[in-house]
Amino acid sequence: MPRDKKFSESEVLDSAMLAFWQRGYEGTSMQDLVDATGINRGSIYAAFTSKRELFLRTLRHYDRIYREHHLRRISETHPPRDAIVAAFVSAARKPDDASRPLGCLLVNSALELSPHDPEVGTLVRLSLQAVERYFLTHIEAAQKAGEIDPGIDARETAQALLGLFLGLRVLTRSGVNPQAIESIVNQARTMLQ
Repeated sequence: MPRDKKFSESEVLDSAMLAFWQRGYEGTSMQDLVDATGINRGSIYAAFTSKRELFLRTLRHYDRIYREHHLRRISETHPPRDAIVAAFVSAARKPDDASRPLGCLLVNSALELSPHDPEVGTLVRLSLQAVERYFLTHIEAAQKAGEIDPGIDARETAQALLGLFLGLRVLTRSGVNPQAIESIVNQARTMLQ
């Protein structure tokens, strides 16, 4: 009779996520994952089959929490133009939880793995396309509401905002001067006049 697993998958994914986020995929050893999750190697392999599979599930978990759910909450509490600016402000802010690493796990993974790992590349690409759609949808809604000039090209602006947003995520990870971060947020506001 198979043994019941004695851990919460969501909690394991949260713990593994922090380990990968802090050290990257290559820099995170199986021992780091054992230490982070509190479960032994055999249980990790039994539940996730490999470090890579655990990483992929962790990346999807991160995307649900930090992109999908987070942007939905912002959309529900802000008018369209402000929802875009709020996404930038949120990305620029240092985490309330000091144990949470700076930057974005998806962006870090894009830089580390996407060029040579097609599956990670696909996950990252789909997530970034969703962020661009978020910007596009909110720009179009803000144009209809009279919050943004209807003459700007919504698609081009959404693409430019995505580039600016990715730059912001990389710079927050590197600990750049806070004035540079504020300049990026202000540039996003300017683009949405």
